[in-house]
Amino acid sequence: MHDIETVVVGAGVIGLACARALALTGREVMVLEQHGLIGSETSARNSEVIHAGIYYPTGSLKARLCVSGKELLYRFCAENGVGHERIGKLIVAASKAQLKDLERIRRKAAENGVTDLVFLDRRQLEESEPALACQGALLSPSTGIIDSHGFMLALQGGLEAAGGQVVLNTRVERIETLPGGGFRVHAATGGTETHALTCRELIVAAGHGTPAVMSDLPQARAPETFLAKGSYFKLQGKAPFSRLIYPVPEPGGLGVHLTFDLQHQARFGPDVEWVDSLDYPVDPARGDKFYAAIRAYWPDLADGSLVPDYSGIRPKIAGPGEPAADFHIDGPPAHGIPGLVAFYGMESPGLTSALAIGNLVTSLP
Repeated sequence: MHDIETVVVGAGVIGLACARALALTGREVMVLEQHGLIGSETSARNSEVIHAGIYYPTGSLKARLCVSGKELLYRFCAENGVGHERIGKLIVAASKAQLKDLERIRRKAAENGVTDLVFLDRRQLEESEPALACQGALLSPSTGIIDSHGFMLALQGGLEAAGGQVVLNTRVERIETLPGGGFRVHAATGGTETHALTCRELIVAAGHGTPAVMSDLPQARAPETFLAKGSYFKLQGKAPFSRLIYPVPEPGGLGVHLTFDLQHQARFGPDVEWVDSLDYPVDPARGDKFYAAIRAYWPDLADGSLVPDYSGIRPKIAGPGEPAADFHIDGPPAHGIPGLVAFYGMESPGLTSALAIGNLVTSLP
């Protein structure tokens, strides 16, 4: 007999979405979170964009889970009072050569089931976004913005309403499989005191910490991981745009794009900086390169108008110069351990996909 049916490691957006989905099936679920609040790492340090599912390889987990997760997320926000706005975004071609890239992007989006993209020429853009300089753009009307912390609070509320719980300040130190099936989870709860908890199912959604948690199970081989830091800079004053502005994607990310929070404060980022540790302070000097990137589509950006805001570190499983990797979701078919699911490389569009990922976990064998 186990102490509890299901333990989820990590109270980020994916861990909470999985925990809620599992609790709604009638399971007894406990989430263990090392920090003193939910979603304080990757889930709180991103652009807070609801992605449409445009860029990802057709048939990939990212494409399928983003497209289905987007609709689930809009519905969830409306039903649970989570702040959000279907603001739309423009993917802009800074040169005539990039117009071909827009057509390629539109074809890829259609293959993924995103069929609402609209091409706008320079004349149309001059009327709707007169400050924008480009040769043309794709409008994605189903792209939006969200209060990510409000979303996670609503997920936690749904979990608790279904009988689950979140335990904060509890760091998982070691896990082991039990001879008769299930797991023993050793967790430190402040100081050096360690407690052991047994469970039938174990979901490891610990973000950057997943490889370390899983290192006790050699049969569950973790992929090599990399850290890609992205810094954001805030605009002083009001941006003259009504939609999010994205350049054509660049290797390692989606380029220095313009997003808004729900108060329509503009911010730019992220850039890509490969790092060796979780180091979040923003180097003001990185803003020097932001001006040139932004002026490719907003030439009137004033000198000195950007100030450091925050940074996030993406838990990548593809390194510098490598093609972007898909989500890596290891269930029993991958490692042969019944009841175990581990997540790696859960970067964008993880926030958009979270509810679809939760549903997926409930169906894994």
